[in-house]
Amino acid sequence: MKSFGIYTLANDAVYDQLVALLNSIEVNVGKDIPVCVIPYNQQLDLVKQEIKSRRNVTLFEDWEAIHRWDNFVNQLWDAHPRANESKLNRPGWYKGFVHRKFASFNGEFEKFVFYDADSLAMKPIDDIIQKLDTYDLVFNDWEHAKPREKTQLNLDVLERVMQLTEADLRQKIHCDSFFGSKRLLFGGKDLDIIKEKWIEEREFEWIREGSWWSSSGIFGYITLYGDPRIFNFTLSHNAQDRTGNCANADPFININNILYNQDGLKPIHRIHYMSYSSIDFTRLCQGEAVNIDYRDEFLHYRFLKEPERKPKQLRDPSMVSQMNRFLKKSRKKLERMIS
Repeated sequence: MKSFGIYTLANDAVYDQLVALLNSIEVNVGKDIPVCVIPYNQQLDLVKQEIKSRRNVTLFEDWEAIHRWDNFVNQLWDAHPRANESKLNRPGWYKGFVHRKFASFNGEFEKFVFYDADSLAMKPIDDIIQKLDTYDLVFNDWEHAKPREKTQLNLDVLERVMQLTEADLRQKIHCDSFFGSKRLLFGGKDLDIIKEKWIEEREFEWIREGSWWSSSGIFGYITLYGDPRIFNFTLSHNAQDRTGNCANADPFININNILYNQDGLKPIHRIHYMSYSSIDFTRLCQGEAVNIDYRDEFLHYRFLKEPERKPKQLRDPSMVSQMNRFLKKSRKKLERMIS
């Protein structure tokens, strides 16, 4: 076992984002920190090629642990009332594998930090490592600040069954795009107990119906089990800890290709490009002028080790390309409706 490391989740579809993230970790977090890539699926040719070029990056290969999480998550969601709805009502991420990030709890790092691949690391994570001496889970997100009717956990139900105030419950609300934790905090018999409670005691009601098949929603539910000690930097008493992190929502200042919170120039752990698709970044890296906030920063890290391949100038897509994309998207939507 290794005392500490970083995980991410990737496949070839997010290759450009993975390269950018790995470069940002090497420059802004530490070049000697081990990084392990959890496979989203088996489309890994480019990922494996990239891993071979980096001495501190490995591929997570415990498929037994991955499939254990697959089975656990699928059984939970299949027991949800929405599983019987029309296929037309199923979300785009239905039957996806984002939950495989939770295999990090079965990995080789005693303590770890997980980054979504659509992120760039912006500063060292010594503060997270230190917090893990006291806490079981460390977050830096604003999920807890969402309006009551939009939180993934159902506050109406939880207030009744847990006998906690809304303020207390919001301390437990978080997403799953970036977190620090410890090996085996969840796993094994814990998952069997959680599954039984979910199904037999109808605890699926603890998650808002609109969050069906959401990895973040299921993670929020799981982390209520055993009442783990949780720290969220955005709820810190220290104002210096409270920063933004979302590319299309928060204003940042670029100083030498490192982003800082605009308010007070506070260092941020990472910038998260959560509202953009992987194809957007593929097209950007091919020289297309895709409308992505902080795209210059992304391109800097993506081509940090290959400056000769960085697009010299970004161009708008042709009308033919736009029409072909529209038709392809419409066809796929129609195919989903028919199937």
